[in-house]
Amino acid sequence: MAKRTDAETLSSHLHALLRDDLLNGEWAPGAKLQLTTLSTRYETSSTVVREALTRLTGERLVTLVPNRGFFVPELSLAALQDITELRCVNEEFGLKMAIERGSLAWESELIAVHHTLERTPYREDNEDASLTPAWVKAHQAFHSKLIEASGIPPLIDLCTTLSDVTQLYNRWAGTATRFVGRDVAQEHREILQATLDRDAALAARLIRKHYEITLHAIEENGEELEAASQA
Repeated sequence: MAKRTDAETLSSHLHALLRDDLLNGEWAPGAKLQLTTLSTRYETSSTVVREALTRLTGERLVTLVPNRGFFVPELSLAALQDITELRCVNEEFGLKMAIERGSLAWESELIAVHHTLERTPYREDNEDASLTPAWVKAHQAFHSKLIEASGIPPLIDLCTTLSDVTQLYNRWAGTATRFVGRDVAQEHREILQATLDRDAALAARLIRKHYEITLHAIEENGEELEAASQA
């Protein structure tokens, strides 16, 4: 039992490392994920690597091609449009249920998570002006907390998967999401306030608008996403 627990812990640890590296763009869309190369990189066995990649396949962050192996998913605007709509529909519903069911303790936790998001550096101070990994995590934590009080685990799991896949797109969208004249911090403040006011209809509209602004920016600069997928 102890050996099994140790193996599960190692697999979970590698899964977290691989997930972070994928979302941070360590490999380009369509790149093959070689078991031996990853075993060397993470100093673990190919069996543990395979287990982690299989788990990430179920989370849509890795693609398994029969007889060919594991790959970083290729990206397309059509797929992103579908993912965004699915994300909007599910998070609108999840947020409405959370507002209906959420306790005062949940409100307090939501305020705390938002405070962390507000105080976390947003962009890297470099030529790419890419999102900082810390902000990405804080951003996902805020959106996860918004729907947590819905009390619907399958919905929460689906929304987490969609969030991760969307982040994969955001990472490779080039300047599309970086210079669109939006105030992301204000968008989050408005979503938070509508939620605390228990205005489910307004909160749902704001969450959809928040995601669709990003989608429209990428649609208008789709050539950068296509270039990343063809690299």
